[in-house]
Amino acid sequence: MMPEAALTLAILGATIVLFVSDRLRLDVVAMMSLLALTLSGVTTVSDALAGFSNPAVLMIAGLFIVGAALTDTGVADWLGHRLERVAGSGEARVMVVVMGATALLSAFMSSTGTVAILLPVVGTLALKRGIAPARLLMPVGLPLQLLVLATTVIVVPLVWGF
Repeated sequence: MMPEAALTLAILGATIVLFVSDRLRLDVVAMMSLLALTLSGVTTVSDALAGFSNPAVLMIAGLFIVGAALTDTGVADWLGHRLERVAGSGEARVMVVVMGATALLSAFMSSTGTVAILLPVVGTLALKRGIAPARLLMPVGLPLQLLVLATTVIVVPLVWGF
């Protein structure tokens, strides 16, 4: 085995162990493994930094910034209280309300913006209800995917003039 491949596998193994052990934050582990690959010469600095110029990476970073701003300003709590009143106490009803709010918001804005708004709201709602947040995040994703598909089905005939 070539030395670069062995070194890469060793760094990958250490990264996996650190991810699984959860002793350090995941973003810190990822940056440490990127730094280790760069300092060891396995990858160049330009290749290591190339991923940060990807629009998807910047969009996800922006999503977390907007989500944090919504939480810090109290908008997430306000919307969470409104959804809480409508949702009642049952988990199934909470899921239906979350799906409805997602569908309503994504009908007027992008799916990324909808996720940025609802991610902290759903997290707060889940914690208050004692529901695992993952169980409420899927009801956010499903209406988004359905509405993106519906938009594609509706817009294509309009563009082609049918």
